[in-house]
Amino acid sequence: MTDRARGRAGHRATGRAARRIRVALAAVAGIAGAVALTGCGDPDVIVGGTPRTPEETIRVVPHNGAHGVRADGRFEIRVPEGRLERVEVSRTGGAGRRSVAGRISPDGMVWRPAPGRLHLGAKYTVDAVALDGAGRRSARHTTFTTSAPTRHYTGYFSPQRDATVGTGLIFSMVFNRPIADRAAVERAVRVSAEPHVEVAAHWFGHRRLDFRPRDRWRPGTKITVQLRLRGVKAGPGTYGTQRRTVRYRVGRDQISSIDAARHTMTVRRGGRVVAVLPVTAGDAENPTYNGRMVILERASMTRMDGDTVGFGGEYDIADVPHAMRLTRSGTFLHGNYWAPPEVFGGFNTSHGCVGLKDIKGGGPHTPAGWFFGQSIVGDTVEVHNSPEHMVAPDNGLGGWNMPWAQWRAGSALNRSGARPAP
Repeated sequence: MTDRARGRAGHRATGRAARRIRVALAAVAGIAGAVALTGCGDPDVIVGGTPRTPEETIRVVPHNGAHGVRADGRFEIRVPEGRLERVEVSRTGGAGRRSVAGRISPDGMVWRPAPGRLHLGAKYTVDAVALDGAGRRSARHTTFTTSAPTRHYTGYFSPQRDATVGTGLIFSMVFNRPIADRAAVERAVRVSAEPHVEVAAHWFGHRRLDFRPRDRWRPGTKITVQLRLRGVKAGPGTYGTQRRTVRYRVGRDQISSIDAARHTMTVRRGGRVVAVLPVTAGDAENPTYNGRMVILERASMTRMDGDTVGFGGEYDIADVPHAMRLTRSGTFLHGNYWAPPEVFGGFNTSHGCVGLKDIKGGGPHTPAGWFFGQSIVGDTVEVHNSPEHMVAPDNGLGGWNMPWAQWRAGSALNRSGARPAP
């Protein structure tokens, strides 16, 4: 090889070596760069931070798309940092689309609905806007659906709201299904009075809940009944539907005392005797109950069929006038036009009811007509000196015959140790 050839070959070798060195250095630099990036870790540190996802910025409970959410379950919207800027929640159900009231906490980090349970079988839609800790705005849209109960329970009561009632009224609810969790249901029913007196609850079995004060109401008292049963679980798959407020006004005080042995009824208004009327009570085979009873309902005329109360075909009177029910078992105080006049005040001839003299069709000026016009639902009727036993506390509104301590002991909250809601 000539010197020139050797020079050209050396030059090429030198060039190739240089290129190899440059490639190697580049590779080393790349590796070093990769190591440096790996060492930095969080890309936010490198580029100044990437925004959190809406799911991270705004957290909603129940989660998006949840089904079968409990009506008494947790519902809130929260941000881990920053603040909520705007929250809109709506409910879609049987009553159409409704806004759901709620408020953002003073620190701006939590939204909660107004007190109360969610509606059953309803779809809830959440639209929230929030600013994260770096001042970046995020928006989130979620939905969830509450459980649709397989069974509802309803409490039936009378009279209805805005009625004027007698001083003996006991507020009584009879449920269409047995109540397993009686404490939960009792807690959702509140009976209060103005002026204030203690009002206690008493359960008769698993279907009936009554409320009364220690003594009869004072005239002029305003009674308020708050039913907050909607969504309250009473047992497996059983929820309430009622949410309403009922108010009554207590009228004048009237007590009518029947002496079954003397065949008389003494009517007292505010403690003063206003009338003494001749009556006929239950005969020896079917005596009238003793004890305090309360007028449950009034009818200017009704049919009384002995077959419906266990007397077979012994009587069936289609037009009994001025009828006032005293017990659920069938005791009435009513007008009687079919008995001879000497019966009233002289003999007990009925199947357990108390009869007042009347005429066919009912006369306004007869003893029965007069008493009917003077009476209202909730008035007290007392029977004495009958050979029959005391009326049962759960037969009509006979709870006045139960001592106060025994009555209070019938509260499910007292038995469970739980306290009623304030």
